[in-house]
Amino acid sequence: MTVDRSRASRRRLLDAGAVEFAAYGVAGARVDRISVDAKVSKAQIYSYYAGKEELFDAVLDDQLNDILDKVPLTADLPDYAVRLYDAYLEHPQLVRLATWARLERVPAGPLFPRADETAKIEVIAAAQRADRIRTDIPAADIHAMVIALAMTWSPSSLTYTATPADPAADHHRRRTSLAAAVHDALMR
Repeated sequence: MTVDRSRASRRRLLDAGAVEFAAYGVAGARVDRISVDAKVSKAQIYSYYAGKEELFDAVLDDQLNDILDKVPLTADLPDYAVRLYDAYLEHPQLVRLATWARLERVPAGPLFPRADETAKIEVIAAAQRADRIRTDIPAADIHAMVIALAMTWSPSSLTYTATPADPAADHHRRRTSLAAAVHDALMR
């Protein structure tokens, strides 16, 4: 198998795995369904990953890296929160996968212990030193709060989950409200 075909097979596998794990979690997901949807044999799946748990880890890492690439953190926290809202709206799999990971694997502490948050926290800390972001709240806590606010209408919401099919006026209202809340709560 050529490198390109192998890369394409892994891509299909990660994409099919994201759909399956987001819908059913680790326990409920079936490698057979992932295999069919990805058009990758089970033997090939197990040549890439030792088992379903490792495939889930790879899918979660892939989805996390995708959102980090699409929505880099900037000191403009209201804009960052709105871009996260849009990313969660367009690609809800990460939120669903993270929820399953919390339910089935990591009930407390950092969900992504391998993720390097240092650079993100430093962006916020630098803005605090420049007196652009309030300084009475630690940078790491501000980061967590912005993410939580951006997830207000995500698939993990206890009140309402937004979808791309919602009226454009509703999305506009949510983005405006989110930006105002983040600005008023955290910016100077």
